[in-house]
Amino acid sequence: MTIYIASLFLPNTVNFHANPAQADPSEGSSPQPSNPPTDSAAAPSQNAALSLFERNNGGPKTGLTPGATTEHERIFIADVAKAEQEHSGYPFPSSESDANPLTESEAHSPKWGSTLSLNQPRPRSAFPASPSILSHQELATPGTQPSHEKAKPDPKPRTSYIPNHRGSHSRKSSFSYADWTIETAEQGNGGLRNAVRSATDAGQLEDKVWVGTLGMPTDALPAHTKEAIAGKLEEEYGSLTVYVSDGDFDGHYTHFCKTILWPVFHYQIPDNPKSKAYEDHSWIYYVKTNQAFAERIARNWKRGDSIWVQDYHLLLVPAMLRKMLPDAQIGFFLHIAFPSSEVFRCLAPRKELLEGMLGANLVGFQTDEYCRHFLQTCSRILCVEATNEGLQLEDRFVNVGKFSIGIDPTSWDQRRRAADVERWIKTISERYEGKRLIVSRDKIDQVRGIRQKLLSYELFLNTYPEWRDQVVLIQVATSTTEQPELEATISDIAMRINSTYSTLAHQPLVFLKQDLAFPQYLALISVADALIITSLREGMNLTSHEFVYCQDGKWGTKKYGSLILSEFTGSVSVFGEHALLVNPWDYRQCAEAIHTALTRDEKERREVWIQLHRAVLQNSTYNWVKSFNETLTRVWNEQSSRESMAVPRLQVNKLEEVYRRSSRRLIIVDYEGTLASWGSPKSIIVTTPQRAITTLAELTEDPRNVVYVMSARMPEEMERLFRLVSGLGLIAENGCFVREPHSETWLKLTDKAQIDAWKAAVLHILEYYQERAEGSWVEQRHCSLMFHYEAADDQAAASRLASECAGHINDACMNQGVHAVPVERALIVEPAAINKASAAEVVWRSCLKQSQRDESVQRPDFLLAIGDGRDDESVFRWANKLANARAVGYAMTVTLGSRSTEAKATLTQGVTGKNKKTSSSR
Repeated sequence: MTIYIASLFLPNTVNFHANPAQADPSEGSSPQPSNPPTDSAAAPSQNAALSLFERNNGGPKTGLTPGATTEHERIFIADVAKAEQEHSGYPFPSSESDANPLTESEAHSPKWGSTLSLNQPRPRSAFPASPSILSHQELATPGTQPSHEKAKPDPKPRTSYIPNHRGSHSRKSSFSYADWTIETAEQGNGGLRNAVRSATDAGQLEDKVWVGTLGMPTDALPAHTKEAIAGKLEEEYGSLTVYVSDGDFDGHYTHFCKTILWPVFHYQIPDNPKSKAYEDHSWIYYVKTNQAFAERIARNWKRGDSIWVQDYHLLLVPAMLRKMLPDAQIGFFLHIAFPSSEVFRCLAPRKELLEGMLGANLVGFQTDEYCRHFLQTCSRILCVEATNEGLQLEDRFVNVGKFSIGIDPTSWDQRRRAADVERWIKTISERYEGKRLIVSRDKIDQVRGIRQKLLSYELFLNTYPEWRDQVVLIQVATSTTEQPELEATISDIAMRINSTYSTLAHQPLVFLKQDLAFPQYLALISVADALIITSLREGMNLTSHEFVYCQDGKWGTKKYGSLILSEFTGSVSVFGEHALLVNPWDYRQCAEAIHTALTRDEKERREVWIQLHRAVLQNSTYNWVKSFNETLTRVWNEQSSRESMAVPRLQVNKLEEVYRRSSRRLIIVDYEGTLASWGSPKSIIVTTPQRAITTLAELTEDPRNVVYVMSARMPEEMERLFRLVSGLGLIAENGCFVREPHSETWLKLTDKAQIDAWKAAVLHILEYYQERAEGSWVEQRHCSLMFHYEAADDQAAASRLASECAGHINDACMNQGVHAVPVERALIVEPAAINKASAAEVVWRSCLKQSQRDESVQRPDFLLAIGDGRDDESVFRWANKLANARAVGYAMTVTLGSRSTEAKATLTQGVTGKNKKTSSSR
């Protein structure tokens, strides 16, 4: 079985070795920077989001932070490219940190076409934003002007979609005959790559294939070069290359992913007037790039293969693949945060994005919180039923689960033994001998909380003057040209701290606006006394994992450093209360956490570190791959067994034969949709066919039969419906009430006090939504409430209100044992712990007790359960478990129609066909 791992960037890219005599330096290649370029921010400014094509390919050189002492910074300035070549084969940066040798959980902001030391084509000119959302689809064809613009000249000059003919020819000529080699890519999701590599080394992923782009512009490459690159990557590196045009990639990545998705997923609603235009303009490029991935995978997929789609760049790929490969095993994992429904609903293509993710069999997130947000968002926007395990769609079930990614301890142990790491540990330790070091590393963007961190540190120095000449905060920050206002603000705070608290012998803040080599970073977190992370929102900060792992005191470094962690990072779900959790907006709390970290004694620090270290090992990359792979296989097998194509037709002759041989039979049949057509509760009697009444009466006349009819209706209604059938057992209100055959009393499976406790509050909520949906009404039952909108004037609006109402009730009444479930043109609110299966279990135990009391009555050896809806699935599941446990001689579960089900057989004839079958079985 091959596992296809689809990620935006491949682990490898191409380095061209162009002949200077052939290449045109101005067109053909990018200059190799002498110093490492700075990386762009993960969340770009909404009012200055530069296109990838508008950046200098080498990246701007940033100076030292104003107010910092250059001597402190110069010890970290090294030949980063050389250092990174030395660490080839060791852990990738734990992020998509692109030309950033540090490790980070979700930087997700590569400089496409700009790497540390590779010679690659320069991107072609970027397309301009469309002046009208009506013409954005015409921009899909590069090199052409929209038709409506030809008739009316644009008063403002525009950048050409592609360079002039001479430039294009020169660029292609530069790379037509250039030698090239495959190199390790510096951009991409390093955490994912570390996970795959560690699992591969352990034999967990023996047959894997990467799917992604080269992470560089490709329009300048001739066709034969593209084919040769793709062929070598596939044959020697196990990678399938996805080629998209430079314009498509720029629209997809720079304009949609970075400008729209990334901010929204991190709770930053784009409020710039241009943002909506950008979204309308770039959505088509997001779709086209996702389609290119789906088609590339589909061409190579074979039955039995598994597909893992990674991250927010490819949200549409699962549904696209599901359409092309209905039987494929597809898993999707989101490496970043998933916002609440109130934030996600601000996205214009919100339904398309959710439906794209739901093409997978399994959707994975970093934390339970993100799982809950996703389930609630789907429930409210798509009006689907959300359960703890996943989402029940109309035709299938999609599992949702938490899979926290971590680091690879084995690779880290290998890397820490290197001589360059030991040299840097010695250098830093000597430089800051006698000082207490607090380290931090972030990108300068709105979600990393650098401003909040520096203000908290300033407050700490002001509150605790005794620490001013003893503590040093080393802040590593990757700058960006896209956040000038934020960058200026941070620089002002840094200058103020150093100008206020510095002395001739001490500088309390070392602000490094530069990249560090991997050995430098590893040494820094090894000798630090504390790590402080103040992200305002982050998926899973792996820097915290790396810090904890390096605080074991090996190689003579400091040990058991404290972790100060923002409560808004996914790592909180891993470390819990063992870290010093802070609200980044509470500067006083952050300052107190710094003081606590510095004043803890070694015994307390060691006890806390042991718990943190255990959590790191439990959430290793190997465990992440193993857990996700095993879960995907399991849920795919479960879901495949429920597919309508996998459920066989009921063999009536065989069922009749077993029925005649059995000595004691338990038959449980659903009412609505099975025995009778769906009808309004106000016209109950006319919905029950006479054939159903006659058949039930004939079945109950046989003393070997115990027959129950289950329904969502109230006990009084059930009594009226079946008053002519003597000896019939009844299950009412979806399992809340049970009346045994030949009995006049009802057994209530719920507690009246608990029901009354939530009904008043829920009724108030339902009435609030009912008033806003003209034509809807609320039905009160003994143990449940129903919001009906089948007669609403505006069905679409009523459906949205019902979806919002379900989310409201599920949130507000979570601790009261009640849940709201959408059904066909209605919403039912009922106890969460009681269903038809719990009532069926009561019926089963009653039959067993009767056989124990009366020797002439045998225990049931024949069990038949028939239904047609989602609420009947619990009974099917219960009956199948009895059969698997061999608690009953023969058990058959049957569903009507063609749908995803746990039933063992299906009938497609409808109500009439089912009644014929029952009669013949008798």
